[in-house]
Amino acid sequence: MVFIFVIAGFIYGGLQVKQWLEDEQQLPVQKIIFSGARTVLDDQQMEALIRQNQKGSFFALDVNEVYELLEDMPWVYRASVRKRWPNSLHIYVVEQEPVAIWNDDLLLNTQGDIFDGGDPKQKLPLLFGPGGSEKTALAGFNAMQSLLSTTGLTINELFLSERFAWRVELSNGIRLNIGRQQFIARLQNFIDIFPLLQAQNKAINYIDLRYDIGLAVGWQKNDKKEQEITENND
Repeated sequence: MVFIFVIAGFIYGGLQVKQWLEDEQQLPVQKIIFSGARTVLDDQQMEALIRQNQKGSFFALDVNEVYELLEDMPWVYRASVRKRWPNSLHIYVVEQEPVAIWNDDLLLNTQGDIFDGGDPKQKLPLLFGPGGSEKTALAGFNAMQSLLSTTGLTINELFLSERFAWRVELSNGIRLNIGRQQFIARLQNFIDIFPLLQAQNKAINYIDLRYDIGLAVGWQKNDKKEQEITENND
């Protein structure tokens, strides 16, 4: 009988200790410390979200749940969460780095992943394409932009069709119809001949590069287009 009372006492004492440890008033999380480069994410907003969903003590706080809360935020790319005795929570966040606007309503990060980050603070190129082609479109954009870096031109808009044909609009307003095949070689052809076209002292509307030899130029003149074509379209 005495043994039973002893066991019951241990159980009761253990429950009391557990309740004390989980009591926020006894052992609260006093400090939530954020680190990592942040330009959009707001520390106060993240802390409020954590405290609203994790109201227990330091011991009761679930770091996995905090991790999931943070990674559900659109602008959080990665997060790590650690408790530090006796009363602090340390969080390292990697913020999304947007590089383009995708189909007018989502953002693309450097990995080609889409996220709903609202209106970006900085001006970004516009990329358009069928669903699931985000990584292909971004890879094409990066390759073409790298090639154009020697010209001082940038890509304002890029279009990838259902048949994976490329069209771009450059920062000087010229539209390039590149097509599906050998898009890097065709863009290099444009770069090689562009100084000669500039020497014509005419405003260019578009250039069609989908030719085995040569290209087609649409000139702007009195709101009408004049077109010069060499060879056959492939």
